This record gives sequence, C-alpha cells and structure tokens, in this order.
Amino acid sequence: MMNWSIIFGIIIISSPILFAMIAFPDSIAWSWNEGRGGYFFALIFVVAELIGLKIVISKKKLLAVIPMAVVTIAYLISLEYGLRDYIVASAESFDVQLIYSWTWMWDFVVMAIFIVTALSIFFGKRWIRIAPAGPIFLTGTAIILSLDAFFPYDTLGPLQYIVPYFVQANVWIITVLDLGTAVARDNVMFLRGEHGSMALQVFWPSAGVHSIIIFSLVIGAFMLKLNIPRHRKAIYFVLGIIGTITVNLIRIFSLSWYALKVTTDPVAWEEYHKIAGEIMFLPWLFAFILVVIIIESRRLKKSEAAQTKNKT
Repeated sequence: MMNWSIIFGIIIISSPILFAMIAFPDSIAWSWNEGRGGYFFALIFVVAELIGLKIVISKKKLLAVIPMAVVTIAYLISLEYGLRDYIVASAESFDVQLIYSWTWMWDFVVMAIFIVTALSIFFGKRWIRIAPAGPIFLTGTAIILSLDAFFPYDTLGPLQYIVPYFVQANVWIITVLDLGTAVARDNVMFLRGEHGSMALQVFWPSAGVHSIIIFSLVIGAFMLKLNIPRHRKAIYFVLGIIGTITVNLIRIFSLSWYALKVTTDPVAWEEYHKIAGEIMFLPWLFAFILVVIIIESRRLKKSEAAQTKNKT
C-alpha cells in the first residue's frame, strides 16, 4: 500500500528545488561553484532515501512545512529583485575574495536549512538516520563554497598540499602514453600538443579536493544507515576515497588531454573545465552507493536464506 504521507512530504520538500529548476533553468549550471546544479543531486538523494518509507507523517506536520517551503521559494524569487545585489555588496564587508562562490553559498545554506528543518519536523531526531545524504550534500557544498570564497586559489595551504602530487602523476601518465610534452612545476603544468602550448595552473577545487570532502561527508552519513559491522563500513569508506581520488586524477588527465588533442583556445577549454568535474564525480558517487547497496542486499539475502535452511 502506498504511503501517501511520504509522497506528500517528498513533494513539499522538493517544491523549492523544482521551482528553482523550472523558474530559473539557467541557474542550474553543473559546475560546482557557478550555479545550483547541486540542487538536482540533493533532490535525488532526498527522494531516494524517503521513497518507500513506512513511517506515516501526520497532516499537522505536513502543513507545518508548507509555509517554510513558501518562504524558501520567496527567497529564490527575491534574489532576482535586489537581494542578490545586496549579497554581492555585503561581500566587501566580510573580505570575500570570490564573489560568485559567496553568492551561490547562500543558496545552498538556505536550501540546507529548509530541508534539515523539514526533515526534523517530519521525523524528529531520527532524520539523521532516515535521510541524511541530501542535507549533508547541500551543507558540504555550502562549506566548500565558503572556503573558496574566503580562501581562493592556493591560499588555503592544507587543501592545496596534495595538488602538486596530482599534477606530477598526471604529467607522468601523459609522458608514458606519449600524448605530447608535459612538464610539472609545483601546481603548474606546461603542455605542448597538436594545437600548440598551454599552461594549466591547478588549484585545490580544480584538483577535486572539494569532491573528496563532500564524498567523505555523504558516505559517512550513508554508513550511519547501514546495519553492518564497523570493519566493513571502514573498508567501504577507504575504497570510496581511493575511488574518488582516482576519479579526480582522471579529471585532471581529461583536462590535459583536451588541451593536448582538442584545443588550446582558452574559452573552449574553460567550457569543458566547468563541467568536467561534476560529470565524473557525481555519477561515481551514485554508482558507489548503488554498488554498496547491491552487495549488502545480497549478503543479507544469503544470511537470511542460511538461517532459514538451518531452521528447517
């Protein structure tokens, strides 16, 4: 039997995100720091974790969240009528370095607050075990945007520390595959390929360090829901981090390959750079979670089958 209270709850929670996607489609850019593309993936997390839930949400709780959804939608609308200009103007007071990261940060902060509050009303403190991935993804993105806003490029030393190693590994791969000439100097790659030369300076967001942080937060929340031994949780977590680092290395390699084999035109290269990270990282994140669910579901079925066989 379909749980209509959960369906209505999903619709209410989803309404601000769906409104943003329909009313302002141009804002749904897939580059992590240039739009609301993250809203779409947060929505997938929320729906995936709530759909099929057996818990009944009371009518009173559903109605209590509707005004909050309206306020969140009103925030999105007000951005087009002067609020965004106010946020941009406030950046100077906080010594913000990157304005765009600062402005998009507030979009994710507001949406995270709305969804966390809505889930808290629906499920109380249990929401952290019922549907944590969406809010944590939004919060993690807001944190990364704030770091990028206040500590852009290479000013945040700890996050920039591993970048030269990524660069050196990429240069080694290019050399081994004989794709062109590549030289590494700290966080800069000097490339020469079929269309000329190009220098790529790699900072921690471009190296995908932000995706490692977001992956850690989301997978950490996901592991809270799994009723499995801690050592298996630790194994999944470590494998996930290794996989994310591998995806980031592939991303840097693809950016280099694009410059070596496709074009050194800065405008065309930048267009590819904007989407290269998310089109690799987010499918990897979903695929990893799906694989873990499949593995653990099969283990559970085998365990239940073995217990049934022993009883008979």
